[in-house]
Amino acid sequence: MHAKPIDVVILTEDRYVRPDRDDWYQAQIAHEEDLVASALAGLGLHVERRSWSDADMDWTQCRSALFRSTWDYFDRFAEFAPWLDRVSGETQLFNDAALIRWNVDKHYLADLALRRIAVVPTRFVERGESTSLGEIMAGEGWDEIVFKPAVSGAARLTFRASRASLAQHEPLFARCVAEEAMMVQRFEPAILADGELSLIVIAGRTTHAIRKTARAGDFRVQDDHGGTVHPHAPDAAQCAFAEAAVAACPAQPLYARVDFVRAQEGGYRLMELELVEPELFFRFHPPAAEALAQGLAEKLR
Repeated sequence: MHAKPIDVVILTEDRYVRPDRDDWYQAQIAHEEDLVASALAGLGLHVERRSWSDADMDWTQCRSALFRSTWDYFDRFAEFAPWLDRVSGETQLFNDAALIRWNVDKHYLADLALRRIAVVPTRFVERGESTSLGEIMAGEGWDEIVFKPAVSGAARLTFRASRASLAQHEPLFARCVAEEAMMVQRFEPAILADGELSLIVIAGRTTHAIRKTARAGDFRVQDDHGGTVHPHAPDAAQCAFAEAAVAACPAQPLYARVDFVRAQEGGYRLMELELVEPELFFRFHPPAAEALAQGLAEKLR
């Protein structure tokens, strides 16, 4: 008797293969991925859930793999990059490997800016470059900034600095630049006043949205840093902004999360366009999990 072929592997990481449902954070991951698995199974697809780094997995034995909670890839990038190269030749990835390679390095923001997407003003500092924060701020006329690695996630090594705090931040920035490429962005005050909008775009269309706010005294909106997530009903202008950002990608992704803020100059500014393993907040709008499943099934046909 032959084992049933796997249509879709939902990709997680080692920490979350067997989530602890008594822990709110892991229970949330499990709930989100249960919604996706149920939607895929409802279309008659055989679904399993595995760590991307599972040494026992033969990726030629599944038709596709869907990135979800692979939230250690940037800490294990020396392993992840060759894994991505190998597995993309063995099964169909969602999103596909070319898009993921483009999106893991935030230099993609410069590409989007060239394609006339309004991006938060950003300067990239390559590894080993001798530029200081003070030189960048003086040159750009910025009074307050955020700096972080070009390959990162979950607010790793993400810091807010002002002209007054440069003395304490310059040595830290120099240590970071010695190790990896960094990005310096103008700080957007709207992140504190209004929070950050995240619109979820499936197969090119907005399905739903949330608004993330930072806890008092912080600027990081991620819930694992104490931020709060709120339901949000996006208006036509917000949907148009998000869908235009996704349309500017090198190829259309199956799923995307578009993070942006109200701009000082009016309109909106893109913070990040997440195509690898973004939290998609299906718990706020379960039909979006069905839209994702439908889009994936159509691509498998």
